[in-house]
Amino acid sequence: MYTLLSGFYKYLTQKDEYCILILGLDNAGKTTYLEAAKTKFTKNYRGMNPSKITTTVGLNIGQIDIAGIRMSFWDLGGQQELQSLWDKYYSESHAVIYVVDSNDRVRMSESKEVFDRMISNEYLSGIPLLVLANKQDLPDCMGVREIKPVFQEAGHLIGRRDCLVMPVSALTGEGVDEGIKWLVESIKRNSIVRPPKTEDT
Repeated sequence: MYTLLSGFYKYLTQKDEYCILILGLDNAGKTTYLEAAKTKFTKNYRGMNPSKITTTVGLNIGQIDIAGIRMSFWDLGGQQELQSLWDKYYSESHAVIYVVDSNDRVRMSESKEVFDRMISNEYLSGIPLLVLANKQDLPDCMGVREIKPVFQEAGHLIGRRDCLVMPVSALTGEGVDEGIKWLVESIKRNSIVRPPKTEDT
């Protein structure tokens, strides 16, 4: 009897799990964004002090439970030598967050090249894409109006998928919740194309 009740409880409490990649050049603010998202959506979670966040070597993992689903974030290191490892994670992912340092005009073309290479991978075909123009809290940063056309040049690679370019400040948290909520809706719409994993809570 206990086994039956235990199994029924697990069935009621299990959540569909979706894996989201957080990609972008090093120093774009990927880990700071992940920490801000966990702080906003996880009760009693105390985020890492932004001044203590260092360059990711390898992988950071974070989870958020929201709207009846579990979102598992894989924040991958953005250094040039680590970008070659990104494609090992593509087939498991349900969405991509691509973080752009809006304050780094010098590396914008490099970020665009990396973006084009990433988005042309067949394993990412059709899955939702959220492009974040990060560091909007800095006074001389590029706005979305300036950044959006740069990445829209890859329209033929982006294809028909849910895609949004939005301003965000991972440091202040501005725009973080809107982006996550948009992802939730997009992932749910896309779940027929790429079904979730089923994860027990």
